[in-house]
This record gives sequence, structure tokens and C-alpha cells, in this order.
Amino acid sequence: MYRAYGGEGPEPIGFLLIPQFAMMAVMSAIEPLRVANRLADRPVFSWRTYTVDGAPAESSNGMKIVVDGSAQTLLADPPPTLFVCAGFQPERYETKSLLALLRRLARARVVVAALDTGAHILAKARLLEGIRVTMHWEAAPAFAEQFPDITVTDELFEVAAGRITCAGGSAAMDLMLDMIAVKHGAELAVAVSEQFIHGRIRDRREHQRSNTTQRLKARDRRLGAIVELMERQLDDPVAAQTLAVKAGLSVRQIERLFRRHLDTTPTLYHLKLRLERCRQLLRQTDMSVVNVGAACGFTSASCLSRAYKGHFGVAPSRDRTEPWLARRNLVVLNEAAAQQLG
Repeated sequence: MYRAYGGEGPEPIGFLLIPQFAMMAVMSAIEPLRVANRLADRPVFSWRTYTVDGAPAESSNGMKIVVDGSAQTLLADPPPTLFVCAGFQPERYETKSLLALLRRLARARVVVAALDTGAHILAKARLLEGIRVTMHWEAAPAFAEQFPDITVTDELFEVAAGRITCAGGSAAMDLMLDMIAVKHGAELAVAVSEQFIHGRIRDRREHQRSNTTQRLKARDRRLGAIVELMERQLDDPVAAQTLAVKAGLSVRQIERLFRRHLDTTPTLYHLKLRLERCRQLLRQTDMSVVNVGAACGFTSASCLSRAYKGHFGVAPSRDRTEPWLARRNLVVLNEAAAQQLG
């Protein structure tokens, strides 16, 4: 459960903003606190933002936030709860000083929490051992490869003793509404939810993504069940006969389902899923091409390279940079060139 607050005045909540943090997750977490204060007719929460050096924080959408303090401020006056807020490629900012700061705060009984990929930083600081954690579904596969001893769930948020992890995005609002309900009553939480035209407060156990049948836009639930089986086995090719046995269908029935709804074969569709997982691992981790291929069932780097280039049109070794970063670098280069010409 959430740790009780016994101090005087509103309960302080801190947000440590890591470069390229996800703005939506942070705002979805802070705004319910603001509205809770207004509807409670008294300040029940306060919040402060931090960066390691105290400089303004730039989010993944390019907007900057002027923060309230630095790492030194945190150490001098730590809040009872601190959310580490990250986004793209958190490993780029996992400095020894940051990890040491988080461990020191944890020893001081601060609830060290994470929004989105902030869980990656907490794991590097060895603060997630022995508990269930969650994060954005897109980052979860790479995290599981890097931290195989940590249990990762698909839930919206996880609350453990001294630790909170959240998938980010709109799930941050559900987390804060849940916390408001526990600390100040369900009536206040519902009232805050209605202020945001948030249809209902989602339970933490709800999954992050739509069910497979909805994502495929196919009405046949049998197809969704088969694709879920494929998604759970991306570390090795799966034979059509194996799928047939698990789904309780014949191989011919499965082939007809894939041809009718997805215009492909089960083998090619599973290969596409495995290649998409490869791309996630290449872009979100520093794993070698060989290790990425092995994690997705390719017997050699050359085998992966042929399949990858055939599907994405580029070799895996050349596809390691996030598209947003490549575009930003291009903008920087264009601006520099324009200044030289001007």
C-alpha cells in the first residue's frame, strides 16, 4: 500500500525529470494533485520538480520545464515520495551520481517511484529487486532482456513497499486517482476524475493495451487467441502444427484465418512479430546484433540481417537510432548549415 504521511501541511510529492521525459505522464500525475487541492477546499498535496543539475528539463516533445531544485536540493529536503520520470533511451542518462542519489534517498526511506521508463533507472540502481514492476508496454521487452530477474507485468501501475512503478501516459492519472482514494477517500478521487472527463478510474490490474482482437480489427476471436500465443513466443519460430494443437484448430483452419483477415500466412506473420521485437531491442538496448537475433530465435547474425533487411529495408546494424533522434540531429545540422550560409 501507499506509505502514510504523518507530516504537517500538504503531502509533498517530488518529480525528478530525466532528459527526454514523457510530458504526458508527468502532467497526468501532477494535474490530479492540483484538482484534489481545489476540490478538497484545502491543500492536501504539494509538488516540486527537480533535475540532477537544477537546469530546465527538456521533454521528448521539445518543451522545457523550469524546475524547483537540483540533486542537492533533494538531499537537503527530500520529499516522502519521489517519481523518476523518463522517456526515450533512459540508459543514456544513468550516471553513477544519479544512481547513487536514488540509493541514498531510498536509504532515507523516501518512496522511490517511476513513471514510464523511469523503472529502467531504478533497476540500474538496484532498487527493484524482489518486487513486481511495470512500465510502458513498448519498453517492457527490452527491460526484460536486460533485467531477467525482475518480474515485469502488463498492469497500469504496481505499488510495493517503498516502490511504485507506472506505465506512464494516461495510466499516471489512474495511479494518482488510486492514491487520492486511499489517502483521502473514494469520493474525492471520483470528483477529481470527473473534472478531467475521465470516464472511470481504471483498476491497476487492467492491461495497458487493447485486447488482441481489437488491435487486429478482426471479429474472429480465434485469430486473436492465436496471435496472443505468437506474441508470447517471440524467442523462437513456432510451427503451424504447434499453434493448431494449442488453439484446438486444424492447420488448414489457421491458415484460412490468417489469409482471410491478415492476408498473410501464420509463419510470415510470426516472423514479422519477431522482427518487430528485434527492432525494439536494437533501438532500446545496447545488445549486440548477435544477441538480439538469439533473443528472437535467429540462428545467426547473417540470418537475422537477411530477414531484417527484407522486412524493414535496412540492415539491423544501421537501424539502431530512434527516428525522433535522427530527425532532431538533422534539424540541428540544417540549422548549423543555415547559420554558416547566413
